[in-house]
Amino acid sequence: MKAFVVDRYSKKAPLRAADMPEPEVRDDDVLIEVHATAVNLLDSKIRDGEFKLILPYRAPFVLGHDVAGVVIRVGRSVRQFKVGDEVYARPDDFRIGTFAERIAVREASVALKPRNLSMVEAASIPLVGLTAWQALVEIARLRKGQKVFIQAGSGGVGTFAIQLAKHLGATVATTTSAGNTPLVKGLGADVTIDYRTEAFEDRLSGYDVVLHSQDSKALAKSFDVLNPGGHLVSISGPTDPQFAEEIKAPWLVKQVIRVLSLGTRRRAQRLKVRFSFLFMKASGSQLRQITSLIEAGAIRPVVDKVFPFESTNEALAYVESGRAKGKVVIQVR
Repeated sequence: MKAFVVDRYSKKAPLRAADMPEPEVRDDDVLIEVHATAVNLLDSKIRDGEFKLILPYRAPFVLGHDVAGVVIRVGRSVRQFKVGDEVYARPDDFRIGTFAERIAVREASVALKPRNLSMVEAASIPLVGLTAWQALVEIARLRKGQKVFIQAGSGGVGTFAIQLAKHLGATVATTTSAGNTPLVKGLGADVTIDYRTEAFEDRLSGYDVVLHSQDSKALAKSFDVLNPGGHLVSISGPTDPQFAEEIKAPWLVKQVIRVLSLGTRRRAQRLKVRFSFLFMKASGSQLRQITSLIEAGAIRPVVDKVFPFESTNEALAYVESGRAKGKVVIQVR
């Protein structure tokens, strides 16, 4: 099958178009014919080697974390899906590879595609949808009447998280450019901050939750907008000891993670707020809950550009440019 692969960790290196073996289908797998996939900054970070300490992929490997397509084969123990089902998923870590014509995914990580979305639209959802869900619902337990600050509101995670937070009944603040202000307001943002001309820490205070996705400078400032007892959930680091335990990291890696996050954890403790690092996990059951919201009209996909499969490298470069509004999708079939 045709696929785009990483031959070795290398910053900004193009992916190689290759013919790869057909995926192995385990007893609890569904084999999906990929109709569309999406590009995430996570893809470029993995290619660059930024996560090789915690996600040591063995090259050559196929990149890609989002899929929408049709089930063409099921493993012997699969009960929820049948051949012909239209599905979407974020494959498990170490089993990624959606920049390809086919992929085998664990049944537990797959959900039926929302009926009101095209394959292209559905492919834009899994990674960012699960990230926002796990950050706001699972970890922060955001509820009606609370205030949440979502950084980078016009990005992939931001566009989804704003809509989810509004559905949960929260007041939402976000950072974006002046040009993207109408977009984020249309998604439900109550307070918008032009990051080019305003400092969010001067505008915001008394917030219950921060969804942090930017650099370490923004992280330090984000603590200051929280109420005592507030919760900062970071998807861009630093990783924390709880995450190291969850991934069963080797002892040395655990110590490195503990040291790198020490300053952040101490700052949170001093300010009487909570800090959590999130590296989202695949979950078909959570995707089904997201599907219900999409089919009810509470959340809509935001797709910036669609690239053909042969232009996968161009799609990755466009995401890395930082200009994308919402998600960038690759149409495979």
